[in-house]
Amino acid sequence: MKTREEALAYGLTFPDTYDDTPFHDTNWRLVRYKGNDKAFLWTYEMNGFININLKCDPEKAFFWREIYKSVIPAYHQNKKHWITVILDGSIPDSDIELVIAESYDLISDSPAKRIYE
Repeated sequence: MKTREEALAYGLTFPDTYDDTPFHDTNWRLVRYKGNDKAFLWTYEMNGFININLKCDPEKAFFWREIYKSVIPAYHQNKKHWITVILDGSIPDSDIELVIAESYDLISDSPAKRIYE
């Protein structure tokens, strides 16, 4: 996975998601969950590469940063709970897809809804 379009297309495969461009800067495109309007996939270009910011469990964030040089603390977001994945071709698509799926799960989870159900 190397392009913004690939990342956005994969993010949009999850239930109840939509593409959003909330800022005046068109460099930023997000995928949000309709249930709460929270973004779980942020895309932007920086230093010639497409970057994606993803919500991540802090322990897993440490794990991903240790394994891949292209996973760093999130640009412009909470460094403990968000990571930036630089789409430079060094990370297998399966791992990128896994981290995107985990981000979706963290954003779309509603403990109150689970209790109610």
